[in-house]
Amino acid sequence: MQRLNSLTFRQLRALQAVSETGSITQAAERLNLTPPAVHTQLKTLEDNFACAMFNRTGAEGFELTAEGQALLAAQIQSREILNRAIREIDALQRGLSGTVALGVVSTGKYFAPRLVAMIKEAHPNIDITLHIGNRDQTIAALRNNAVDIAIMGRPARYPPTDEIVLGEHPHLIILPPNHPLAGRENIDPNELLSHPIITREPGSGTRILATRYLDRIAPGMPYETMEMDSNETIKQAVIAGLGIALISGHTVVEELNADRLAYLRGSDLPIMRKWYLLTPQDVETTGSVKAIRDFIIDQNGSYLPQFSI
Repeated sequence: MQRLNSLTFRQLRALQAVSETGSITQAAERLNLTPPAVHTQLKTLEDNFACAMFNRTGAEGFELTAEGQALLAAQIQSREILNRAIREIDALQRGLSGTVALGVVSTGKYFAPRLVAMIKEAHPNIDITLHIGNRDQTIAALRNNAVDIAIMGRPARYPPTDEIVLGEHPHLIILPPNHPLAGRENIDPNELLSHPIITREPGSGTRILATRYLDRIAPGMPYETMEMDSNETIKQAVIAGLGIALISGHTVVEELNADRLAYLRGSDLPIMRKWYLLTPQDVETTGSVKAIRDFIIDQNGSYLPQFSI
């Protein structure tokens, strides 16, 4: 109990800032403190727990010890829990005039702003904060209560959530209109994998789907890959002729309509998935969260980009 009583938010913020920046000087700039002040916070923290929070001898700079990792994880979770408590208190005090944090996977950024605009028009007294991240980041936000509801593809096993299908989510293999495979159907896997495959970063749901699809149609077959961290970059790379890519159809509607991109057709293409609205099961739903969740469901996917397959 003495350790807990001696623990302060300043110490935990210093621990997180040094861990993320790898430098006391940069951590001090982020926290608007002096480097000696940050050093003092860390020293007090380590004296309180009678152990080191960082290994300071490694070539990588400040590396968290096991004890430091445990405390940092608690800091991140407790901060998100406190943020949620603030949102809940605000909702209780103002009825439906609260704040709702909506998490959307990065592929959804092509329709999320339109959806938020629709929400704000229908519920002008509810503040919406939009959190965009890849699949792993969105799942972590749900797990840490950083978002109240989330829109993504295949739901994760943890945390447990209630899921509502919002609409179809087609995935296409895109290529330039002048590509040798353009206009053909049911391409042989060997010929398909003879071209470089451009993929998203690890942790992306699109990356997972692409890997599973290619492993299914050509198990064990090697292929050249090129990794990029955004759908926009992937689209431009395909347009430039650097390779082909499996990508959400909702990210390429404009390019397909303008004939800047083409997509393959076949017996198993496009790959049809679903968009889901997820609500954590183990968290009490506030009035404002319920209002936004019900509004999104009632739209029947009208905000999703439309194109004919």
